[in-house]
Amino acid sequence: MKQTRSKIIIEDYKNNFIYKKNETNLNIQFNRVAFIFFIFFIIYLIYTIHLIHLGTRSSKVDKTENIPVVIDKLYRADILDINGNYLAKTVRSIDIGIKTSDVIDKKKLLLSLKIIFPDKDFSKIEKKLNKKKYFYLEKKISEENYEKIMKLGDKSIKPEEKVLRMYPQKNLFSHIIGQIDDDNNGISGLEKSFNEILRKSKKDIKLTVDKDVQFLIRKELIKYQEIFKSKGSAAILMNINNGHILSLISLPDFNPNERQNLTDVNFINRVTKGTYELGSVFKPFTFASALNENLIKPETEFLDLPKSISCDKHRIGEYDNEIPTDLTAEEIIIRSGNIGSVRIGQKIGSNKHKSFLEKIGVLSQINFDIDEVAPQKNYNFGKCKLATVSFGHGVATTVLQLAKGYAVISNGGYDVKPTLIDKNDKKSKRLLNKGVSEQVVTVLRKIVNTEEGTAKFANVANYEIGGKTGTADQPKDGFYSEAKINTFASIFPTSNPQFVFIVMLDTPQKAKDYYYKYRHRKGGWKGTLYNTAGWTSVEVAGKIMDKIGPILATKYLEIN
Repeated sequence: MKQTRSKIIIEDYKNNFIYKKNETNLNIQFNRVAFIFFIFFIIYLIYTIHLIHLGTRSSKVDKTENIPVVIDKLYRADILDINGNYLAKTVRSIDIGIKTSDVIDKKKLLLSLKIIFPDKDFSKIEKKLNKKKYFYLEKKISEENYEKIMKLGDKSIKPEEKVLRMYPQKNLFSHIIGQIDDDNNGISGLEKSFNEILRKSKKDIKLTVDKDVQFLIRKELIKYQEIFKSKGSAAILMNINNGHILSLISLPDFNPNERQNLTDVNFINRVTKGTYELGSVFKPFTFASALNENLIKPETEFLDLPKSISCDKHRIGEYDNEIPTDLTAEEIIIRSGNIGSVRIGQKIGSNKHKSFLEKIGVLSQINFDIDEVAPQKNYNFGKCKLATVSFGHGVATTVLQLAKGYAVISNGGYDVKPTLIDKNDKKSKRLLNKGVSEQVVTVLRKIVNTEEGTAKFANVANYEIGGKTGTADQPKDGFYSEAKINTFASIFPTSNPQFVFIVMLDTPQKAKDYYYKYRHRKGGWKGTLYNTAGWTSVEVAGKIMDKIGPILATKYLEIN
């Protein structure tokens, strides 16, 4: 009996021992799981801290390039005017194509499509189904019809997402903005020259142009193009201190929404691409050049000026034989004397005058925001070339370069870079001696507000306009024709110059029924008396200033 109890006790002890051993195994397994969890927690913590650190760092790409990491082929930045109005905007559109090899039931498909597009010619669509491998059923499909056609569930229907570039202002900015092709690439204007920026930039491109000002100038240009039957016309309005262009117009223009392939040379950008002999608008440059060299003063006298001179058997004469033979340098410019301007130019000399015209940008290549800029020809200034250039013949340049030249001789003599892009420009270096601009501006004002001046029709009250007329015969087959380029280059207000404004008419005609209302005295005149700038481009510029003057005075002059 005693032995039996002992065995029982021993077995019970063994069972207890086994239990404790199992408990120890469970603890070991638990500790392993906890250790693994701890390792993963540490790794997670390290990565979390690293991600937070990266998230707080500023991106160098955002600061310097504004370029997305992934370039969207269907993306193109919008273009705005100075006030935030859309000039070019990208929206996505969907074209619906049909892959004929995937059509299972032609009759069923045609029936379904007729319900969605009841106005389409399905006889043509049926022929395409039978003959073509792929064709477009509908381009720029509406959202409503897109939903309907996709609900058909036909695998032969292939939607293609594309870019639709819209130009809300239509013709208004066509020569500035340009166009894109079907592959979303710019082919003219800013669309071409800024192609890569527009495809990559995260931000809209803001221009310096003003939609309201552009509209009013274009409206008047169109009106007077009909009155004077001109072949084309152009205008530019630019801030003379920073080069910001508020308006740039060339007629005829086009609607970029229509994606036209323009081959007619008459659609050239007459501000930037067309080169012209611009005539007497060059005379203030001759005056400024001589002043800058301290060769003359405004009151310097030129006596016994002949009515004509010869150079290499070519005659140079006055446009008006009533011009006095004794004139001061200032009076030569006011009365637009050709012979007097030649005499001033001869004082300067060929090399110095050519250097001056290149320095102010009139006869040097100009870098601009759009690619449609004419190359500047390098002229050899001999004795006769100096004579003709002094009064604006024998050399050709663009209206854009003319605007730059007038800005420099009016803004205190500082260099300026014409631009369409809104940016903060630093003050440029001085090109002319101090005091030259003030003397030039004084003369330009007298051309408009005195009886002897040639631009009295532009003497709009309260805007202090100063400027110079230019009437140039167009060269043809080595000779000068009767066709004219009539230009008026102006700056205002002359008490504190802010803007240069140029109007150019290509081949204008006399308007016998047009009534001119004099600004400098009562009354008027019916019919264009002379086919010169004073009776055409000056009149247009004055009428434009009547419209845009209040806007410029309230929006820009007071702010500046």
